[in-house]
Amino acid sequence: MVAKAMQDVLDILNLERLEHNLFRGRSPQVGWQRVFGGQVIGQALVAAQRTVPADRPVHSLHGYFMLPGDPKVPIIYDVDRIRDGGSFATRRVVAIQHGHAIFSLEASFQVAEPGLDHQTPMPPDVPPPEELKTQGELLGELGDRLPANVYNFWSRDRALDIKPVSLDHWLTREKLPPRQNLWLRARGPVPEDGAIRAAVLAYFSDLTLLDTSTYAHGRITFDDDLQVASLDHAIWFHRPPDLDDWLLYACDSPSSSSARGFSRGELYSRDGTLIASVAQEGLIRVRTRPASRQS
Repeated sequence: MVAKAMQDVLDILNLERLEHNLFRGRSPQVGWQRVFGGQVIGQALVAAQRTVPADRPVHSLHGYFMLPGDPKVPIIYDVDRIRDGGSFATRRVVAIQHGHAIFSLEASFQVAEPGLDHQTPMPPDVPPPEELKTQGELLGELGDRLPANVYNFWSRDRALDIKPVSLDHWLTREKLPPRQNLWLRARGPVPEDGAIRAAVLAYFSDLTLLDTSTYAHGRITFDDDLQVASLDHAIWFHRPPDLDDWLLYACDSPSSSSARGFSRGELYSRDGTLIASVAQEGLIRVRTRPASRQS
């Protein structure tokens, strides 16, 4: 079952080619009201990758969410081959459903070459994953102490094991520092292919990131009186990811204002290598009338 969850993600990311620059993706039929943002990011990246030579891995992407995706119908990805230079290639991808754009992405690809090399260190004093409990184990222990919509959402079978360093934001309404650390690991083998690994990393990068922007307000994104949605998402791929072991996702939120929350994340391998940097802004709107949200 563990390996199947990961294989399901790989199948979702394996798009059908319809035409020279046109691809079709599907969504898992798991009862979600809208398509998971990480899925659209990952699929759009795969569509772009299919039009770029294999010797040019992705080094950055920037995407904008326009409309919630409908999981009941396929998503069409239309790729614009903007430029192929001597070292770099640029692609624009528009995801379309029901005749409307729901997401757009621009991605840049570069031939590998040597250069100056430095990175910020991994956050200190983060417990190793072996000293932490998985999210499933924590859900079993906490049970009724968690809000029902939080429990229902995180108890679903996933392709990712998550070991959060702290769950204070789920258990208290105290205003907390807007930062979190958690370990992530794929629940099954991921092919060695660099393009596939970049797409899987993009898929996973949308999880938990926006939550960080609610910590300073004693909130969680599941609150019934909040309207929450991703607005944009950016990833810079620094070094090839090793998805066979745990990755540390170190997230913080420098700002929330104007009904928007801004969060950043850095993904480190266990040995402290900085794999990727992520940034996301999302809608965090306080409703005048509380509305129940899908859990």
